[in-house]
Amino acid sequence: MTASQFRPRPVAEQEFVPWARMIADTYGVDRSEEELADQRAATDLARTLAVFDGNEPVAGASVYRRTLTVPGGVLPVAGIASVGVAPTHRRRGILTSMMRAQLTDLHEQRLEPVAALRPSEAGIYGRYGYGPATVGNRMRCDRRAVRFRPDTDFGDGTVRLQHIARARPLLEEIYDRVRATTVGWPDRQAAHWAVRLADYPHRRGGATSLRVAVHQERDGRATGYALYRHDSAPDGFGGSAGVVEAVELAACSRQAYAALWRFLAGIDLVAWIDYEGAADEPLPHLLVEPRAVRATPVDRLWLRLADVGRALVSRSYSLPLDLVLDVRDDFCPWNSGRHRLQAEAGNVVCEPTTAPADLRLTAAELGAAFLGGTSLAALAAAGLVEELRRGALSLASAAFRGEREPWYPGGWAFPLY
Repeated sequence: MTASQFRPRPVAEQEFVPWARMIADTYGVDRSEEELADQRAATDLARTLAVFDGNEPVAGASVYRRTLTVPGGVLPVAGIASVGVAPTHRRRGILTSMMRAQLTDLHEQRLEPVAALRPSEAGIYGRYGYGPATVGNRMRCDRRAVRFRPDTDFGDGTVRLQHIARARPLLEEIYDRVRATTVGWPDRQAAHWAVRLADYPHRRGGATSLRVAVHQERDGRATGYALYRHDSAPDGFGGSAGVVEAVELAACSRQAYAALWRFLAGIDLVAWIDYEGAADEPLPHLLVEPRAVRATPVDRLWLRLADVGRALVSRSYSLPLDLVLDVRDDFCPWNSGRHRLQAEAGNVVCEPTTAPADLRLTAAELGAAFLGGTSLAALAAAGLVEELRRGALSLASAAFRGEREPWYPGGWAFPLY
């Protein structure tokens, strides 16, 4: 069959389970009945695409409406997940047809101006105009070398272990407080929390069940939490070493942050603490020996501006701007052309223009720079952004940047966590 014969369409209720199992199979994982029920509760079938060969689902992709913290506020985004093509039907243009259908719908229906995803393979989505907007640090901490600076402020709160079900209201409250000021964090509704806290035994990879530690102030207010597991890893001498896998950490204050790390570093019979945090994670600066933390950067959230104009006016900028962007977008041609971006005193306007361009770039570079992480200057150094008016690059690069590096705290699937 030709690519034109594989047309994506919405998934019907009775088709969901075979569709979901097919998607899971493309990632080489199994789905229990409990997992399928949780996934169905979080899935909007009207925005879930499938491609069928006869009655058999062979590809699919979902859109989950989320909100994402961006510089200056929050923005509705189309969270893209459950993207897969069966190995029997690859190299036929099916993925391209699904990506085109999603982005065209966002544009024509004037839905979310930005799409976001966490790719399983980084090299796939650049050709569809996605750019790497956040970077995480995969950190391995040598627990035996973790010694906090004498002037570290731990506050006077306490850290206590709690049952996840009882602690969940506190986790939700803390998360919402932190995400309000942390660029790159998405909202979490009840279905997303159910997936985030789900503890399916076959998905633990040999680790223990999930633990939760909650930080509370003397007046009882909860101001931080850490989700973690116990695991083990080869010690290099034929044996194994204990590992704490810190799954997620959220803190409303620097004191709560320090106290939670002191708690994790104080767990006995552990050689390493593994955690994936922000590119500018504060932890090394709290330690007498910063080299106790070894970090490897990894791309996390990729963004795609489905509508350049609507997206660019939805965030704030660090400096006043009056800039003409010459945007090339072969996959979404409605974005191609010159856009005049003006920002002054909190007011942002972006309109088509025929004025001479100051910068030339593609939609993928705008996606990468949108959250204020990847700098336009770095992209220009790689030959991906062209400065057409002297001084425009340094101004634009500084204006797009934020106070902190953006990062995304979720797991492998953006919309579900």
